[in-house]
Amino acid sequence: MQLYIGNKNYSSWSLRAWLVMAHFGIEFNEWRLRLDWSDGSPFKETLLALAPTGRVPLLIDDDGFAVLDSLAITEYLAEAFPAKQVWPADRRQRARARSLCAEMHSGFAALRNRCPMNVEASLPEIGARCRDEWRDVAADLRRIDAMWTEALTQSGGPFLFGAFSAADAFYAPVCSRIRTYALPLGTVASAYVDRVHALPAMQAWCDAARQENDFIEEDEPYRQRA
Repeated sequence: MQLYIGNKNYSSWSLRAWLVMAHFGIEFNEWRLRLDWSDGSPFKETLLALAPTGRVPLLIDDDGFAVLDSLAITEYLAEAFPAKQVWPADRRQRARARSLCAEMHSGFAALRNRCPMNVEASLPEIGARCRDEWRDVAADLRRIDAMWTEALTQSGGPFLFGAFSAADAFYAPVCSRIRTYALPLGTVASAYVDRVHALPAMQAWCDAARQENDFIEEDEPYRQRA
């Protein structure tokens, strides 16, 4: 299988699909494309030749079938590799995990927009401003803190539904944002952020992100090119 992703430093949607595949040991070839949404860019031209959306992540299976969108990719992998237990085994817990993923997929716009993923950056002063000046960012943080704390308390951890699942992969980019912007969470949720970052697959992604040495102005609202 072939997985097309964007810059590891910036591409939160790519991280979700990549982390599912890497953590669960699903073999794939990685094709990393420099994020560039302009018409005619290598990024757009490469992706549009494979699928109509021109976006990442994009999975091409061994038969050449294209699967678009991180959630669709996750569901496809869960069905293709049932022994990997991508979702929780219990039916109700699977439903709850899917609900959390759907909430991530369609929500938290304020946090995502004000605090874009930037693995190699350290922007605590920006995080403090976003939290204090933007009520919707603070509201997103409260919801995430409550959601994670409830799930971890009910499951007993170490991850949202006990063992690592797709739900944790979908919130891994949020964990990255928490670190980059030093955003405050309660004790239970903060410890969860540390455990996600301690995962070998997450460490591999972050190490690669720091080694990219790329600067994309569109994804850098708070910094200027050195």
